Amino acid sequence: MKKIILVLFAVIAASYSQIGWTQNTDTVEYYTASPTSLLSSAVRVGNMLYLSGMMGRDPQTREMAEGAEAETHQIMKNMKATLEKYGSSMDEVVKCTVFMTNPDDRPIINKAYRSYFGENPPARSGVGNLILSGTGTVEIECMATVDLKKVK
Repeated sequence: MKKIILVLFAVIAASYSQIGWTQNTDTVEYYTASPTSLLSSAVRVGNMLYLSGMMGRDPQTREMAEGAEAETHQIMKNMKATLEKYGSSMDEVVKCTVFMTNPDDRPIINKAYRSYFGENPPARSGVGNLILSGTGTVEIECMATVDLKKVK
């Protein structure tokens, strides 16, 4: 009986190890601006790219855009550049979360935000009445695919 159990165990263990060798395993890549960064600007897991929250700061001048509409446009430009830098695009964004200090800015933010997506906008959540870092009034994070085909 012990021999049968051992043989059975060996067959099951060999089967699991073969499955592990034949399946694609996800890789994780962390993209940071510098080794001393407090966070990753993006993390890629397999075919998913997760972008950290972005604020409406011009990457060249480090100046914050003024007002919710200008901030949102700057955020979306920054998001587009970051997505493209890491192999994705605005067309591959599947989910965003918008953080805002004033929920009354929602219509202004929505108009600017929506202009960056085509026929199939990503899923989205919005959170208001927050205190954001610095002087910003809007922050947006997103998740996107990398090299996947969309079904229309």
